[in-house]
Amino acid sequence: MSGSVAPWGELVSAALLGTERRAAPVPVRAGREPAAALLDAAAVSTVRRRAGLRPAPAAERPALAPPDPRPELPDAARRRLALLLADRGGHAGSRRGAAPDLTELLPQWLATAGEQGYRAPAALLPALLDAARARTDLRPAALALAGPRALWLARLNDDWKFALRGIGGAAALPARRDHVASQRLWEEGLFAERVALLSATRHLDPAAGLALLAGTWSTERAEDRLMFLDSLREGLSPADEPFLEKALSDRSRNVRATAAELLSALPESALASRMADRATACLRLGDLAEYEGATEHEAATEHDGAAEYQGADRERPAAGPVLVVTPPRVCDAGMERDGVVAKAPAGRGERAWWMSQLLEATPLGVWPGLLGGRTPEEIVALPVADGRRTEVHDAWCRAAVRQRNAAWARALLGAPTAAGSGISGSAASGDAAGGEAGSSRDAAKLLGVLPEGERAAWVARFIASHGLSDAFRLLGVCAVPWAEPLGRAVVDALDIARDAGSYPWSFSGVMGLAERCLDPAAADRLDMLTAQGGEPEDGSPGADGYWSEAFQRLVGTLRLRATMHSELTEGCTRQTERDTADAGAGSGHTGADSRHPGAGSEHAGTDAGHTGADSRPTGADTGHPGADTKHAGAGP
Repeated sequence: MSGSVAPWGELVSAALLGTERRAAPVPVRAGREPAAALLDAAAVSTVRRRAGLRPAPAAERPALAPPDPRPELPDAARRRLALLLADRGGHAGSRRGAAPDLTELLPQWLATAGEQGYRAPAALLPALLDAARARTDLRPAALALAGPRALWLARLNDDWKFALRGIGGAAALPARRDHVASQRLWEEGLFAERVALLSATRHLDPAAGLALLAGTWSTERAEDRLMFLDSLREGLSPADEPFLEKALSDRSRNVRATAAELLSALPESALASRMADRATACLRLGDLAEYEGATEHEAATEHDGAAEYQGADRERPAAGPVLVVTPPRVCDAGMERDGVVAKAPAGRGERAWWMSQLLEATPLGVWPGLLGGRTPEEIVALPVADGRRTEVHDAWCRAAVRQRNAAWARALLGAPTAAGSGISGSAASGDAAGGEAGSSRDAAKLLGVLPEGERAAWVARFIASHGLSDAFRLLGVCAVPWAEPLGRAVVDALDIARDAGSYPWSFSGVMGLAERCLDPAAADRLDMLTAQGGEPEDGSPGADGYWSEAFQRLVGTLRLRATMHSELTEGCTRQTERDTADAGAGSGHTGADSRHPGAGSEHAGTDAGHTGADSRPTGADTGHPGADTKHAGAGP
């Protein structure tokens, strides 16, 4: 039979054309259809092609996979990961139905598993790498959980080569004090391994990280220098200034720009001082009479962009002090070396463009002394001559974000309850924070400078005053799980939208955030919202039923997150119980619970172990030193 099988190409051609148009290239017995004979021959040929192997020299056996000393996942968590990975192709992105969207919970699950110090089961590594291949947002956490074995597999499968360019996590790095291994990895490792090593070293010892980079800086490619230089943001300090000053003369424009940005974040640096000297020549305090004269003069002499700031932003103060603006007339070589881009974007005047870059790079601490000892709030409240308020405030906003200056960020954001506070339709797209025409301010970035508690309180008050239409990006910068006032404000606003009769998919983005960011402990309180309450007279048909379904999905997701968190923490909790019981047993009655005289050490250990076992964790796991108390209860 095997000798009568035609070549594979002929079989494929005959199958594509059909046996009515081309005779089957195989013998056809009497009484059989040519098509059936063709398919039989194709089946035989397929088996031969799969099973056949030409003799060849034996290939070198792959090296053994590196060990991963981290503990295995608890059984329940391992099964949960298998379900999450199996479901990732199911209903991704769907906002219909009451079932939780598991694909949106996978990132939180991976992050929490990583915080607990677990490693991924070997049997699930292929599925985990496939998931990371399909979703770039999963890669850092997925590769960290997979550990060094992910890199080992990636070298054997081209589909997973992305892992060699990604972040392998701390498990793939040398021990902290193994300087010889670190130096070898830095000189010989893959680019991804070098980036991870530099970032980890900067986190632990900024001076050692700088020394690593300085040792090979002159031999690095321009694109690599840019990535490595960006790693210096971690632990940035005045000790980095000499290196960054040299980088201002780098051959790459992007490297020079990044070095200038980092130096401007150091208020005491020489670059910051040079920028302050230039910026203070552009901005000074004047009076109303001078303002009126300056307006006419600038209108006659400045034709390169002042008009873009006039109109809605142009204001005429009634009396009192005013900020007088005089943009630079040239962009000299010194300014360009310090990071000022000479060519303005389309539609932007050159002098206005240069001045905005100077203001952005100037230490904000300069302005109170220059402007009569005023506070940031008082400075922001000053009128600005020639309609340049938006231009000046936008530059200060970028400076506040770059310098992480909470006082200025707070002043530029203003009160969240103010009628024009801000965001008026533009926060969702990343535009104005002040509701001003032409503004490029990003309220979300300004909020990121504030402490977590203040950030959540500001957004909660904003939502209570202005609703959810402009709150999506603001919610994205708030710590997870949301603080109780913020969570309550979001739920109340959703309930108000329901009462107004609109459809829930108009708020699908916020509802999705709520499923991932609300404290799981809020599930019981939200149960009442899952019932249908009747249609408003002027509401959209069927809207109440859809809202009921959306709130059912919200409550179900919150409860699932609580379950997932308990599955991931149960191993640490049980280990804590065993350790505490062993310690109590070894010391006689010293481990007895002082609240219950006469209780044995075994009971004392049990009490200690159950302090964090509830599905709503109230504190860091005492048995796991890496637990982050800031995110207590913030797991999936």
